[in-house]
Amino acid sequence: MDFNVKKLASDAGVFFTRAVQFTEEKLGQAERTELDQHLENLLTRADGTKNWTEKILRQTEVLLQPNPMDHTGSRIEEFIYDKLDKKLPSRTTNAELLGQYMLDAAQEFGPETPYGSTLIIVGEYQKKLGGAERDFLQTSAVSFLTPLRNFLEGDWRTISKERKLLDNRRLDLDICKARLKKAKLAEAKAAAAPDFQETRPRNYVLSASASALQSGWESWDVATDPAACEQRKLLSEEVDKAEHELRVAQTEFDRQAEVTRLLLEGISSTHLNHQRCLQDFAEAQATYYAQCHHHMQELQRELHSCTSAPSAPHSSAFLSGPPSPGATVLSGQKVVGTLAVEQSQFPVTGTRKAKVLYDYDAHGVSELSLLADEIITVHTVPGMDPDWLIGERGNEKGKVPVTYLELLS
Repeated sequence: MDFNVKKLASDAGVFFTRAVQFTEEKLGQAERTELDQHLENLLTRADGTKNWTEKILRQTEVLLQPNPMDHTGSRIEEFIYDKLDKKLPSRTTNAELLGQYMLDAAQEFGPETPYGSTLIIVGEYQKKLGGAERDFLQTSAVSFLTPLRNFLEGDWRTISKERKLLDNRRLDLDICKARLKKAKLAEAKAAAAPDFQETRPRNYVLSASASALQSGWESWDVATDPAACEQRKLLSEEVDKAEHELRVAQTEFDRQAEVTRLLLEGISSTHLNHQRCLQDFAEAQATYYAQCHHHMQELQRELHSCTSAPSAPHSSAFLSGPPSPGATVLSGQKVVGTLAVEQSQFPVTGTRKAKVLYDYDAHGVSELSLLADEIITVHTVPGMDPDWLIGERGNEKGKVPVTYLELLS
């Protein structure tokens, strides 16, 4: 119990002296030991890394989970499962939930009805989009968010702890420097020539002349005064003690500065790690959007296939739509919604100009990629699938879907 009380009192004294030193430094009344420029640069760099990592992490979480309430609930759920050492179950995305609602609605309205069948098609692709989103969220959390969070909760806490310890060592060093300075100043004052009024003996005859007083005290040796000798000895010991404490404080400060420097230099490795994580995140993002684009193209193609299904034999579907000025609408054309489908057989020979309505990415070497609003030359060959044409653009040639084209005059 006594030991704990003494330790508590000692810690309180250290805290008080550090607080006094810190306050005097802020007020400009005490000298401050400055860190070397390299260490200062490392500290500035580390602070910037921490601040920007926090901002990037927070905004990425907002990007992946825009709803603040869902974001908070997700973090709480992650915390609970992490404490229970269990795997976090996959969350149903909004797109998957929307797709399921569409499928349920289709069952109620009747899957054989036009509206019900369309709900089924769109609902299935919404679920595919939701699955791609879920994979993207999981990949991003593992490859990007987790490393950033580990840095803030692990490495940065260690750096902050050692940095605070370095500040304390610097305060202790400056306290020892101030203490040694005061001790040497007191020793110098004591070693100076004694004042006349302070060194006179008590039995001195006060009526003596001034000249006699002066000559008498010049011959009196202060060194023979036991009190003065003791005072000089104590001041000398105080100086020696202050010098020893300064050497110890300097050693501890240098050691702590080296430890902190090594940790701060590790920020370079952190940057490399975050760079790789950022590349993984960008790759996952590109994969996700590519999957979404592919699913939407397939959905668009399937919807066009349903709405442009031929109602008469020997028909060739050719999208127009709706017909624009200059576009040819041949006789026998059937209009479904905004889609105009040419019912007459497309001529086997000859070429025509066609305007591209939508972007199209080729799915093989035999197909031709298209850009919206460009003009290409198209023709067909005997025995070719009526849903496809041969498109030419300069030296490029390949199959193109007719549902992406508008025939021009």
